[in-house]
Amino acid sequence: MADESLPFEHNGGMWMLNSKQRAYLRGLANTLEPTLLIGKGGINENMIKDIDMALEARELIKIKILNNSMADPREASVEIAEKTGADVVQVIGGKFILYRRSEENPLIVLP
Repeated sequence: MADESLPFEHNGGMWMLNSKQRAYLRGLANTLEPTLLIGKGGINENMIKDIDMALEARELIKIKILNNSMADPREASVEIAEKTGADVVQVIGGKFILYRRSEENPLIVLP
């Protein structure tokens, strides 16, 4: 279901970004340091809450999977995106980028 006021489609709790928007967000994320680290403890409810708060505050976050973690970066990114209503912008190596438009204070204007 498309919302005319937003520059992207909403699909079952996740936003569907187009390629131009993904490229723009990847460019913004180039200078970001990882906001959160996933270690050997994996993904738990407290981490999901932290990620949810970080997405609300920043909209665009980078997460790093540490070498001692058993989590696969692609699988972890999809799991976290589903639980937080975010969109996976990019997965590269042990890092991934998530985007979710802030409900309270939108900062990023997508093309």
